[in-house]
Amino acid sequence: MSILKNTFLVLSCLFLPLLAPGQVLTDPTVQQTVLTTLDDIYNLEFSDADTQIRQLQAQYPQHPIGPILRATQLELQYLPLHENKAATAQFVQAVDQGLALAKKMLEKKEDDPEAVFFALTAHSYLASLYNNKGESLKAVGESKKAYNYLRDGFVLMGKNPDFYFTTGLYNYYIERYPMDHSIVKPFMLFFEDGDMPKGLKQMDTATKKGLFMRPVANYYLAHILLKHEMDPVKAVVYAKYLADKYPRNPLFGMTCAEALLLAGRYAEARPYVQRLKQMPNKLVPMAVHTFTGMLAEYADKDDKEAAEAYQTALRLPFNDPYTKEYHAFAYAGLARIAARANDPNRARINYRKALAVGQYKSLIREAKGFK
Repeated sequence: MSILKNTFLVLSCLFLPLLAPGQVLTDPTVQQTVLTTLDDIYNLEFSDADTQIRQLQAQYPQHPIGPILRATQLELQYLPLHENKAATAQFVQAVDQGLALAKKMLEKKEDDPEAVFFALTAHSYLASLYNNKGESLKAVGESKKAYNYLRDGFVLMGKNPDFYFTTGLYNYYIERYPMDHSIVKPFMLFFEDGDMPKGLKQMDTATKKGLFMRPVANYYLAHILLKHEMDPVKAVVYAKYLADKYPRNPLFGMTCAEALLLAGRYAEARPYVQRLKQMPNKLVPMAVHTFTGMLAEYADKDDKEAAEAYQTALRLPFNDPYTKEYHAFAYAGLARIAARANDPNRARINYRKALAVGQYKSLIREAKGFK
């Protein structure tokens, strides 16, 4: 796949996997129903969400809100979605239905903020799904379509504060991505310039003013602060908000535990790791073993227990979009333990393995800094 195609793909797949609908109707009662539905979805209360989605679809059959909410639910209910063929088929059907309804709205009014946001959501959902399935050409096609609506959103923030998130995300990553992948810099002429500090501020605005994008904005800000900005202390603010509001959500729980551990707040991290142990989602066990190793290593100063936990984590497969970095954490942990045991060769081997899968700036700095 060409560099330009890769860039389109990255820009659209930034919205993976929790993009929720933007401004929906002006009726406060309907808005409250949508907010309640989203809370149920994010907290995995799917039975309650089902009832409310059916109610919205019956009341507004020509509006994309129902199908897009259904797709959002399927994304979380069958996480990781791309590994479930039946759920994936339902997801694509719901997204296609929502997209068709959004396009009908755009035919009547081409700058309709609701229609623009739903179209952006639909194409971003499909792009990220195809990317996770390894269907790169399909993903790139959806990415290009998403980008058109993303640009429309730049001038719609005043009409819908949820666009602060999508615009801020663009402003940040259009600058960050070529910094991390210098080979794409010549192709950035195809895109409007961004502004990383401005992007961070816009996303933070979405965490405060956004009606429907608030959880998503918190999630992505926490991720950016952990991966790129090396500021876990600040990331805790956003991650803890999500984990406390949606205690059944494994993605939010993992992000919160990770942020607290990287911030050195081990006592606070323990109950979140313990909560994760009770979650049935298939993504959780590998993360839990990695976090257990970090607690043993950093808080308890028990290298033997830490090594066992890290090795257990590494025997489990990681899921590329969600838990890949935790394999890197485990390798880095084994590297530190080997270094303390005066085994620099083994430390170098494990750091090389960490670099092969890890993308966090702090981890890369640690591994490359080992002599």
